[in-house]
Amino acid sequence: MKTTIEISEPLLKEAKKAAAREGTTFRTLVERGLRHELKQCKSPKSFRLRKASFKGKGLQSGTKDLSWDQIRELAYTGRGS
Repeated sequence: MKTTIEISEPLLKEAKKAAAREGTTFRTLVERGLRHELKQCKSPKSFRLRKASFKGKGLQSGTKDLSWDQIRELAYTGRGS
């Protein structure tokens, strides 16, 4: 199917050079680009939490049986107002 698209002159020149280097057509290059972009839109990358652990042995002694509120209080003792 034929269609018309508007592309900036520098981008068009660069795309035609790339197609020539690859031994393919401008049309094929455009179609590959569109397929790639459409695939990206369909399958968003899943979120992956980075590993951010500290080199330690868990909670300090005496904090094992404390609630989160008590642990937070200890962590912020002496900081701020």
